[in-house]
Amino acid sequence: MEAKKVHLSKDKATYLATLYGKAMDASAESPILGDRFAADAVARIDYDFEALKLPRGGEITLPMRARHFDQWTRAFLAANPESTVLHLGCGLDTRVYRIDPGPKVRWFDVDLPEVIALREQLYPEREGYRRMGASVTEPAWLEAIPGDTPVLVIAEGLMMYLHEKDGTALLRRITERFPSGQIAFDGYSGAMVRLVSRLATVRGAKVELVWGVDDPHALEKQVPKLRLVESVGFLTMPELVGRLSKNGFTRVMHGAMGRLPFYRNLVRHLRYEFQGR
Repeated sequence: MEAKKVHLSKDKATYLATLYGKAMDASAESPILGDRFAADAVARIDYDFEALKLPRGGEITLPMRARHFDQWTRAFLAANPESTVLHLGCGLDTRVYRIDPGPKVRWFDVDLPEVIALREQLYPEREGYRRMGASVTEPAWLEAIPGDTPVLVIAEGLMMYLHEKDGTALLRRITERFPSGQIAFDGYSGAMVRLVSRLATVRGAKVELVWGVDDPHALEKQVPKLRLVESVGFLTMPELVGRLSKNGFTRVMHGAMGRLPFYRNLVRHLRYEFQGR
């Protein structure tokens, strides 16, 4: 029997772009992420996805970004089979199903109540998995989570939307609550925050980016328990460049841009470790 279609009001359509990019990849001849869960979700949503203002190349950059954070997640869980995962600003991402964590992992997807309500229509329950409808900057939701295991915090596509004081306060609360852990997110430089916001305005999309991370080590001073262990320039990742280079000219252009520190630092995938109490 065909699954019941999920109908969306227009104001909820903003959650769909990243899901659609991953679904497009899933149907590609040589997929990056191969996220069949995203493809199934798109098939169930009653919406004209072709009308979405997906950024150019989003069917490449979005699954590539997700795959890199998946890799970090798998590595953490392999080293910490009894742990907690906080997927902050999860949107409609299907990471918990892609990763399929073991029985000793407690996984929390956290996003605004309306997003969680939509997730509940699209995705099934599973053992050890809980959805929490709250703003990530509110303290109450974190206080409801046991702080007795190492934690992995994934904040993919989130931090640039938070004001710096709210983001650093959130990170301090996390490092105080858990005995140890890792925090991984994509940090935009100040220039990238301004660029994306301007381009979105031109395209008529509603995007409000506010927090730029120009020096990843500065966060170590703002959240003293954090230690930067990995910083990866996303735009210069070899496979991403290869996928985006459609011809010799674009390949040369990407190579030239990749030699510029300004360009390399526009988007970085950052991974921090901490020892808490």
